[in-house]
Amino acid sequence: MLRVSFIFILALALNACGSAADRGPVNVALIGEQDALFEDGVRLSAAAQHIRATTNEGLVALDPAGQVVPAIAERWIVTDDGLSYIFRLRNSDWPDGEPITASQVRILLEESIRQLDGTSLGLDLAKVTEIRAMTGRVVELRLSGPMPDFLRLLAQPELGFVNRGSGAGPMVLARDDETGLARLTALAPQERGLPAREDWEDVSRDMTVRAITGQKAVEAFTSGDVDLLVGGTIADFPLAQLGPLSRGTVQVDPALGLFGLIIRSDTGVLADPARREALAMAIDRAELIQPFGLGGWQAETWIVPQEQFSPLQYPENRWSELTVEERRAVARARIAAWEPAGDQSATVRVGLPEGPGSDLLFEQLEGAWQPIGITAVRAGLGEGAELELRDRLARYSSPRWFLNQLNCSLELGLCSEEADALVRESLNLRDPEAKQALLADAHAELMAAEVFIPLGVPVRWSLVRGAVSGYQANQWGLHPLFPLSQPTT
Repeated sequence: MLRVSFIFILALALNACGSAADRGPVNVALIGEQDALFEDGVRLSAAAQHIRATTNEGLVALDPAGQVVPAIAERWIVTDDGLSYIFRLRNSDWPDGEPITASQVRILLEESIRQLDGTSLGLDLAKVTEIRAMTGRVVELRLSGPMPDFLRLLAQPELGFVNRGSGAGPMVLARDDETGLARLTALAPQERGLPAREDWEDVSRDMTVRAITGQKAVEAFTSGDVDLLVGGTIADFPLAQLGPLSRGTVQVDPALGLFGLIIRSDTGVLADPARREALAMAIDRAELIQPFGLGGWQAETWIVPQEQFSPLQYPENRWSELTVEERRAVARARIAAWEPAGDQSATVRVGLPEGPGSDLLFEQLEGAWQPIGITAVRAGLGEGAELELRDRLARYSSPRWFLNQLNCSLELGLCSEEADALVRESLNLRDPEAKQALLADAHAELMAAEVFIPLGVPVRWSLVRGAVSGYQANQWGLHPLFPLSQPTT
């Protein structure tokens, strides 16, 4: 797990912790744009994912530790061949009182998968070949090949059910357009098809959720207006070190995912894969993270982390036989051998989000590339830079998730049709070893094409007041809000 190398002081006492210590609402801030909370459809920001997961259950959900738990489905079985998942739905209703049926769930799942076409999550769901309503409360999903982490994929917020504009909880949303707040109230257990609890109104707490910028979110936490801040990234991580830390603690998720630079141009100095590799070689990843004060951060030189393959397919470090100085000497020679045409120069623009962490990141990249003859210029995301940050949390643990992030159909930047073809071929394989070998070949094709500069694992952080219960750091970066409304004892 990542740890923060500087010391954070825990909350002094519950009576100093603001609103989290009384029976008032739990106040949550999600870092993002204000309108992000109320996004519709299946292309959701991180803030909208948290709201969707809270108000629109799918077949299964994730608990605070990131483990799969029942939701609309009360239980399930998986056939021995791993190709069929059979779910029994709990006996519950939609908000309008209509019973939730397997037939409805089939239609809603099929529509969600259709809408996800053209996204990386849609690629992740490519193994689903058929959805059947077997009886009134039993639904079956069939796969083209085994997928051990399929339940985790089904727990993604985008696969939460929206029926006639609303979901089945576990919380109900009231939108306050004047303040931009989402007000959440937990449904009583009996309203969700579960056994009743007599003291529910006494022990359950309401919640307010807002989406605001990192700076404003930290200020709100520091002033006591917010009990929990979620959704911090490396772009705003330096903000976590500001303010009176006696009001809470910083939690850094042991995140799994993709964090690095997409290469969007194959012209000029970036035309040759060997020169694109030169930029990756020149980065000292331990030095890169040093200004952030993070200990335990895992650097990466491969697109798919080594441990995702079993047996291991390659060494932990791509250039393990070379020192950083030797790597930079090789990179410098490659750039020096380039013969630019016309007014071309060895300059690359780097697209990064706004924030003090992005400022630090750019300074480190600039410092790594200047000695090899590359001039870096800062740009914003979506401004046409030749390199652009891609910072994504994994949905499940598999080489296929990483490879799907750079699929040509997403049109993010340079890609490899050969790698994509090998990934598609793997979908129907039932032999685990053969599948691993094919995905390793796909990874080798993608690395040879030099379409991405891996840096390390994503950084995700939260600020948590001492009296908040139901929060746990986890590698998926999703922190369900419903448990925060539950009793603390």
